[in-house]
Amino acid sequence: MAGVMQGGGAFPDFDMLRIVARGQLKLLLESMPELKDLIIEQPLMKPLDRIAGAQFLKSHGVDKIYKLEPSTTKALSGCRQRMYLIRPSMKSVKCVADTINADIAIQQKRKYKIIFVPKKCHVCERILEQEGVFGHVSLDEFHLDLIPLDRDLLSLEMPGFFKSFFLENDQSWLHTVAKSLVSLQDLYGIIPNVYGVGRGSKISFDLMNMMLRYGCDQKRRVSNEIGHVFLIDRDIDFVTPLLSQVTYEGLVDETFGIKSGFVEFGPEITRAKTVRLLLTSDDEVFEEIRNRHFSNVFGYLGAKARELQSGYDKRHGISSVSDMKNFVSNELKGLKQQHKSLALHIGASEVILGKKNKGDFEELLTTEHNLLEGIESRGITNYIEECIHRQLDKSLILRHLCLFSQTNDGLPPALYKSMRTQFLHSHGFEHLLTFHNLKKIGLLTEQEKAPTPAAKQLGIRKSSFQALRKKLNLVPKFNEDFNLKNPSHMAYVFSGAYTPLSCKLIEQVISREGFTGLEDVMKHVPEPVFSEYKVKSARATTSSKVILVYFVGGCTYSEVVALRFLGKLKGWRFIIATSEMLNGRSLMDQVVDTAAER
Repeated sequence: MAGVMQGGGAFPDFDMLRIVARGQLKLLLESMPELKDLIIEQPLMKPLDRIAGAQFLKSHGVDKIYKLEPSTTKALSGCRQRMYLIRPSMKSVKCVADTINADIAIQQKRKYKIIFVPKKCHVCERILEQEGVFGHVSLDEFHLDLIPLDRDLLSLEMPGFFKSFFLENDQSWLHTVAKSLVSLQDLYGIIPNVYGVGRGSKISFDLMNMMLRYGCDQKRRVSNEIGHVFLIDRDIDFVTPLLSQVTYEGLVDETFGIKSGFVEFGPEITRAKTVRLLLTSDDEVFEEIRNRHFSNVFGYLGAKARELQSGYDKRHGISSVSDMKNFVSNELKGLKQQHKSLALHIGASEVILGKKNKGDFEELLTTEHNLLEGIESRGITNYIEECIHRQLDKSLILRHLCLFSQTNDGLPPALYKSMRTQFLHSHGFEHLLTFHNLKKIGLLTEQEKAPTPAAKQLGIRKSSFQALRKKLNLVPKFNEDFNLKNPSHMAYVFSGAYTPLSCKLIEQVISREGFTGLEDVMKHVPEPVFSEYKVKSARATTSSKVILVYFVGGCTYSEVVALRFLGKLKGWRFIIATSEMLNGRSLMDQVVDTAAER
């Protein structure tokens, strides 16, 4: 199978995942012959765009495409056949039932088909029965799993996965994680070496093995293109998503929001209508700046602008018609594409810089770095209290509180109660459930009772994070100013102040080909820890350098950047897969009590 070259190595060709998904969708569309309308749930529109565009849908019998919205209760005009593409949630199914009942009320006769992504649930069928429309619809499933967002980035694009598993303890979506791992191995061969940390990872791994054992013939997969897979739960490292991102791609995500690889830039950048931009390695300008620390972005953009101007100026030296024709056909189109991309990224950088300068960003980073280093000062408490009293964005305040808790193994009981009371006074007592949610997940907790003098003397009561910080050198000490322009350490993704725990753990395990020698580290990490080796050592093979890292519960762009950098340092080729892309804001949004928002 053809690979994609990068940094002297080849990635598996993940276009195969897109082709397989498109084939499934084609069969589903053709299962309802002739013209039909397609109604798509909003969160599925961008993921579907990465698989099949509007032209593909229309070529397989789709007449009109509508967006399913919760407020839709009236009958919609259109074809005699209607197909719904939705997630298996009670809210979405109720909305579909309302539109069908609206048709029935005016005696509008249609054929209806509901396609659940990635699978249907029994509770959805019960809702259709209770709403009286079960007999009017046929049901099917679209087993959409990993979507290629870039050559080295795959995602299930399941926003809400974190909340579902870590807060509500709903394990049903782990089946989708396991199924996606099986699909990868169907296409690219059995992955011989498996490492994992966390409850969700272990359940997914066991389900995957069950599917491989009973669901298909393993003899088909002789060669393998991926040598290792590392499964890691999000709760192994909460600190990383809570920190402010400072790489370009991370800041674009936090400022504008990246959805399925798309970002929308509004009039503040385009000075016209909103532009939707696909962020991939095919965009030459974006590829050059995506992994850079933000302080180095403007320098490149300025140099690129001068380079493009030089390219345009070539036309003045053209003397013949044939040379002009060659310039227009071979160079001008590329220059225009780069010019458009450059203008958008310069505009985005200006907006990001404006928000950083406006929002006391440096003070925020200083507070975060002090927390990482374990510096306990009244200044940190004062800073968070000031944010509460100024009624700043609640997601930002909750991130501060959670980071304070994570880096200190919980807040002292008196401080916890004080902070909670002040927050509730400022943002409303309806957020009591928000604090319950944060405590349940383990993001914001109270410290346990003070240890006995004997235990204190033995050093039993230590922050797990602070122990890991020292054992893994997560907060590196540099003899001089950290070089952010030409970094030599993963810590550059957080201005040299912190190496993501998840990435450091992955580096240590892959380097050792297992957990041997890391026993003192792993006792501070949530269990279980597991590994499996189908090949004792695959160092001699090409695939041994290809490592799939699967984040169960979400991944940040900072971790993606750190792993890309680690791959360049070590000669490894990382493929990052995740249930969803996360940042601090989207993480907080999933645990904030929705009743408090109404």
